[in-house]
Amino acid sequence: MKNSELEFYRSSPLTDVLIPYFETGVRAGFPSPAEDYTDLKIDLNNELIRNKDATFFVKVKGKSMRDAGLNEGDILIIDRSLEPANGKIAVCYLDGGFTVKRIKIIKGVCWLMPENPDFEPIKVSPDNDFIVWGIVTYIIKSI
Repeated sequence: MKNSELEFYRSSPLTDVLIPYFETGVRAGFPSPAEDYTDLKIDLNNELIRNKDATFFVKVKGKSMRDAGLNEGDILIIDRSLEPANGKIAVCYLDGGFTVKRIKIIKGVCWLMPENPDFEPIKVSPDNDFIVWGIVTYIIKSI
């Protein structure tokens, strides 16, 4: 499904995504002596998807959440089974379009907060056609 702000993709947990995995990690400081190579594999479906029937991938378009680390082209993993909560980053449907913003509840009023000072917060009123479509659980990005 395409939208001017986001592109949605369904997860396909029926396939294995087995990638070599080094359980000991990698040092960000000085190199350590070579450790035994392990032939472990990690399945990203098992690691990143908790509820396969409610999980979607969304490609970010735009810059309204750049200060939260969400950049154009990043892929968000969205879980629709999670409850919205104050402070969570969510994909929301608002008046005919989708957007990704941080949820902020102030005195019983829901605000959709951008994380870029060039964008204004959005106050959600009873007159809006609004739902929290899903909660962002992970960000996959290119560096």
